[in-house]
Amino acid sequence: MAKKKILVVLPDGVSLRNFAYTSFYSLGIEKDFEVIFWNATPFNLESLGFKSIPFKNPRPHWLTDLQKAAVKKIELHLYSKRNNDSIYYKYAFPLPYTSLKASIKSFLIEFYTKWFSSEKGMLRLREKMMQREQKTDYFQDCLAVLKREKPDFIFCASQRSVVAIAPLKAAQDLGIPTASFIFSWDNVPKATTVVTTDYYFVWSEHMKRELLQYQQYITPEQIQVTGTPQFENHFTSELLETKEAFYTTYGLDPTKEYICFSGDDVTTSPTDELYLRDVAKAVRQLNEKGANLGVIFRRCPVDFSDRYDPFLEAYRDVIVPIVPAWEKIGEQWNTILPTKADLKLQTNIIAHTAAVVNLGSSMVFDYVAYNKPCAFINYNYLNPSRKAEEGVYVYDYVHFRSMPSKEAVVWFSNPESIAEDLMQMLKTPNETIVAAKKWFEKINLHPPQDASKRIWNTIEHLIMKSK
Repeated sequence: MAKKKILVVLPDGVSLRNFAYTSFYSLGIEKDFEVIFWNATPFNLESLGFKSIPFKNPRPHWLTDLQKAAVKKIELHLYSKRNNDSIYYKYAFPLPYTSLKASIKSFLIEFYTKWFSSEKGMLRLREKMMQREQKTDYFQDCLAVLKREKPDFIFCASQRSVVAIAPLKAAQDLGIPTASFIFSWDNVPKATTVVTTDYYFVWSEHMKRELLQYQQYITPEQIQVTGTPQFENHFTSELLETKEAFYTTYGLDPTKEYICFSGDDVTTSPTDELYLRDVAKAVRQLNEKGANLGVIFRRCPVDFSDRYDPFLEAYRDVIVPIVPAWEKIGEQWNTILPTKADLKLQTNIIAHTAAVVNLGSSMVFDYVAYNKPCAFINYNYLNPSRKAEEGVYVYDYVHFRSMPSKEAVVWFSNPESIAEDLMQMLKTPNETIVAAKKWFEKINLHPPQDASKRIWNTIEHLIMKSK
């Protein structure tokens, strides 16, 4: 009996971490599938021993990106209207009018948004996106690949890329079952479900309910709850180094206990460098009173700014920067890609630090996988005087409403109390870990280390169902 062939579409770099750097590929082979990555990234997957097919000139129609932006604006408006909640508008970026070209694009987005601004209109615009893609050379190239390869199933590793529209639509036109994976915990309420597939793989029952609430054209039968491979690395020993080896590699003081400051991008946290300063200042204060702490600074992998440099220099006695192991393979911003080495690096930073501090990222789940606490910064420097003011708007976002208890993290709500809050967190971590575990179990199907197995079992079931 011939092996079932699965084409796994990797439309962007974020997909590599979940599906190329985990056990996902090897588990598919173990289940006797023929697994081929259909690769739109510039990364050479064959260098890792994977079968892959590069996309030939993956260029969507020039209007598709604009229509995608319009669909997002329409959907966010509909979400706000349905839920009587203005927070959804904060997910939309302002349209640029900085040049003639940018102004024309923004005008077209506004036109589509106004013309199709209803539930039925949004669905018509989504359909127009697919119809336009069917007229491109790129679509014909995708059809040719599918007719040659004759796969039994197409699995797309991300739901938000316009690059994935053409291959998925081509597969549907040929009667090949398709699925897409919702790759991040905050993606559904942000209106990033761009592709339309036969099935949608989600992290949890919570995310399934979200998808049904927001994408009302999707039925319960189309949604498969599998969990995400994103956290599998925390439950395997193959990536772990000893603490001694890790400390030696990065020049860490073997007598110190370190916390991790995980940086954010400039858009989410425009004054992130001031938060790093505040944490370093608090650690220095604690050390002056007899503690022996340090800070490992891991910046956002796509933030190459020099905004942290003055504080890295001023707090050299406290901060050790460890640069993420991402690579810039092409000229565009989206060709800055994660590497397998970075998965190992991040795993060891988490394993060999006592806690993490950041501005509201999913690192809370990475750390609780090791029974370690997380602190969220909850004050801002957005006023002209750069005076600290309590509150950060990102915690108003819908995905933070999934938190079963505010005790799931420690809240750093004032720079003057960080030293006290940090020491209390290190002394009694269980107070937050218990609540954080409940949050993790709500966000991602447990056990988290079995996500790839569940994905393959589900694909196998859906193939049998389609026959």
